[in-house]
Parts: sequence; C-alpha cells; structure tokens
Amino acid sequence: MLDADVLKPVADEVAAKADVMLIGYAGGGTRNIFSNKVARNMAELKGLKVRVQGAPIWSKTFVATGMAPTVIAYNEVYNAIQNGVINAGENEAAGVETMKFYEVGPNLLMTQHAITIRPIAFSGKTYKKLPPDLQAAILKAGKEAGAHGRQIESSEDTAKLDAMEKAGRLKRIPFADRDAMKKAVDPVMAEYAKEIGAEAIYNKINGM
Repeated sequence: MLDADVLKPVADEVAAKADVMLIGYAGGGTRNIFSNKVARNMAELKGLKVRVQGAPIWSKTFVATGMAPTVIAYNEVYNAIQNGVINAGENEAAGVETMKFYEVGPNLLMTQHAITIRPIAFSGKTYKKLPPDLQAAILKAGKEAGAHGRQIESSEDTAKLDAMEKAGRLKRIPFADRDAMKKAVDPVMAEYAKEIGAEAIYNKINGM
C-alpha cells in the first residue's frame, strides 16, 4: 500500500498550483485486461488492440509490452470491441461490472498491471477559512475515508470477479509473464519519471 509520505511531493505540487489539498487516498482496485481474445503470456499479447486512456504515458507503456494501444473515449469502449475496432480494454473489477465489458470482452487477462489510486481532495481556500478544530477534523476524516475506501475496493475487487466468473460472465485467464511485462515497461516509466521530475517518488514506489 502506498504511504501518504511517498505521495507528499505530488500533494505539495497540487496544493501549490491549484490550491487543492489531497487529504486521503482511496482506491486499491487491481487493473486487468478484458479481451475478446485469450492471452496467457507476452507472446500472445503481441499486437492486441487495446483501449488506453488519453495520457501519452499509457500508450508508451502498452507499446512497450508489444500491444497496439488506441485512445478511445471510455463510453465508446463497449461498441469499439463489439464492432471489432479494438479487442480489449483495461480496468478494475468494478468498472468491468458496471459497464458490462464482460459481454464483449469475456476473457479477463490477469496482468495486474496497475492499482488504482483515488485521491480525496479538499479546497485549500475553504480549508483556510475554517477554525482549527474543524481543520483537524477534516484531515482526520480524509485519512479515515482513504483507509476505508482502500479496504472496501481492494476486498470487493476479488469478490466481484468471483461473482462474475461464477455467473459465467467472464473467465479469468492466468498471465504467466507479469515479471517480463514489468521489465519491458520499467525503462519507459523511469524515463517518464525523469521527464516530470518524479524520480524520487518512482524509486520509492519501486522499492516497496
């Protein structure tokens, strides 16, 4: 689990540039690839047309693994797979369930390539206007909410996958090359961290 101290440089930058405080970190869902094709290793992933988010780093990392990433709006992913524009997307269990991606991508490739972090934000401007006791209560609530959110999402992740697989909606496909995938992506991530001045954070996360 990521410690708030590790992300402090990010929180400090957000506070300085946007006057927004990051008072807690929820999340904890593990992201895997839902696909209309089966892929159990890096060789079988090669050329897989997968939807990624718009940030260029997402495309770069998926290219590094041999896949063929495409930026598509989230609400168009279902139709894009259905119509053969792409083969796959990536998300945590809650997203797969809510958007019914299992209907068009019933193979869940267990790449476990990312863990979702959901910052809990609070207006710095508003915070400064509040009395000290309320400020303290807000900071305490942020930490507690983050811990609660992580516990719920991380525990429900597996439960949701169990339920969908039991109902015959998807099939979890073991992925044998997670270490090889990380090795392929590490240089891209290291270069990106250097580019944005986040080498210290990147090294701390890698060392956990």
